[in-house]
Amino acid sequence: MRSKAAALLAVLALVLTMGVTSSARAELFNPRQIWLRDSTAGLFLHWGMRTSPGYTDCAAWEKAVTDGGWDPAYWVREARKLHASYLVLASFHSRLGYSRPWPSKIPGSCSTKRDFLGELIKAARAKGLRVILYMTDDPKWHDESGHEWLDSAGYSAYKGRSVDLSTRPGFGEFSWDNFVEVMHNYPGLSGFWIDNDNEYWEQNGLYELIRKERPDMLLSNNNEDTPIMDTVSNEQKTGMTPAYDYPAATWTPMPRLTEADFKLPTKGAWWYDGSDSDIDYPLSVGRYITNAGASIKNLIAETAMVNGRFPDKQEAFNNFLDTYLDPIWKSIHGTEGGGYMYGGLQPGAWNDGAYGTVTVAKDDPFRNYLHVLTRPSGDTLTVRDNGYRVARVTDVRTGHRFAFTQANGRVTISGITLWDRYDTVFRVDLAGREGLYRHVTATATASADGHPAANLTDGGYLNYWDGNATVPVSITLDLRRRGPVRFLAINQRENSPTHNRETFGRKEDSARIKDYRVYVSDDGVTWGDPVKTGVLESAKAVRFIDLPTTTTARYVRLDVDSTWAAESVPAFFKKLAIDEIHVGWGSPAGRGGAR
Repeated sequence: MRSKAAALLAVLALVLTMGVTSSARAELFNPRQIWLRDSTAGLFLHWGMRTSPGYTDCAAWEKAVTDGGWDPAYWVREARKLHASYLVLASFHSRLGYSRPWPSKIPGSCSTKRDFLGELIKAARAKGLRVILYMTDDPKWHDESGHEWLDSAGYSAYKGRSVDLSTRPGFGEFSWDNFVEVMHNYPGLSGFWIDNDNEYWEQNGLYELIRKERPDMLLSNNNEDTPIMDTVSNEQKTGMTPAYDYPAATWTPMPRLTEADFKLPTKGAWWYDGSDSDIDYPLSVGRYITNAGASIKNLIAETAMVNGRFPDKQEAFNNFLDTYLDPIWKSIHGTEGGGYMYGGLQPGAWNDGAYGTVTVAKDDPFRNYLHVLTRPSGDTLTVRDNGYRVARVTDVRTGHRFAFTQANGRVTISGITLWDRYDTVFRVDLAGREGLYRHVTATATASADGHPAANLTDGGYLNYWDGNATVPVSITLDLRRRGPVRFLAINQRENSPTHNRETFGRKEDSARIKDYRVYVSDDGVTWGDPVKTGVLESAKAVRFIDLPTTTTARYVRLDVDSTWAAESVPAFFKKLAIDEIHVGWGSPAGRGGAR
């Protein structure tokens, strides 16, 4: 029964995902996305004319690269150490001299005679990896450091009319031509990583042209969710607590393809500036794992030198991660984030200072992995079970079986004496889910068009309820019969960060529930005093409101009196949305023994 249930859940998840492609604003699923969905990480390569020591002559830079022994196989080997499936080459970058490390018939910026891009694509494909090309929208750095990097006269002669590449329309036209040339000349190129949009591209249908002529190509945009794109990238998020919890700063709900692109060296430029900066190992490993625990792809930026090699400290980290990931790879690769739309135990803050994330095996949603990134002060770990009955807990590295107890909605693992420095991983085998009311119906005092309250209890995470920017707001849940009510399990829409912040000049805040009251009723008319009031923590994944153990009712009403976002952040203020609410009548109980 367990294996059949797992298979059924996996099939249903795929069917639901495919079912929304025609109605959603963005394509949430397309065959061209499969390889990236199956990926865990990519290697982001910022490398061009301004790579230290920096060159202003294209031929001199090309000679230095070749004479230095540049070899595409080196980048591929380093990517594989990171267990990456793809590389993003960022050379046509506004801060790197708009370098084009490929031959081009289009004048306007540096273009090499040697086909570095083609060599990289060939070397990557030989090892089963993909290459994506970075493209910038931005001409404003055209004269950085007192040197003019763009050749408007040369491009104007090529076009037969005057075009100023230092303007956004002019640069948009120039880069448009480069998009088209590259997608025609490199059939092995897997897509474009686009650093925001240029108006010229949008007005002239660039993305539609790519879709028509290269439907196999992935399109990714940085720091914005553009519907025609396959992927949303989130650049260099910092300021979270703990610092490695990258998903806390992202704002894209599953199953949208999402990347976290971050610098491996925490100091210095995105490109090699002549320094060999230190690597923060706990931060870097923690980012890798927490992103996997939220179904986010790790796009790790390393600073290649002119000859293509990485500084010693970055190469040392790659060597470390290569061997570190192997013993726990099955808990990272082939998984989805736990506590979200794929089910699973609750990630986040646990007992006694512990913090971590959860991954769920794609081929068996009843196989979860707990990743303890910050260990508790003692030798036990307590995690919210989210209604799942635990059958067995083992250490992924050693196979050691741990004793556990389960009660009151929590599973406690005991006797842990060995903690990994970065990520202690437990495999948790589940025997099913119980204690949740089925066939619950929901109504609300406000709903946005197309996002009714019925979506709160429809069993899926692709349809959601939207409160239509109305707070306070009330949600009433009809259990169909009178019975015990122990908790509410709430999956809010993951379309906001967990905290107030500003990134790249944009103010962001959490749109989640803050102050709340819970009432119960037998007839849906008489409610009495609230049985629970409180403040719900602003955190990713499923959140719980526990009710007094004596609570019995047919109707449950959740009044949301406020949300976390400040009024000064209108994009998130009162923008409450919820994917699913489960009502629990009980919790699994039991224990398991150590081997």
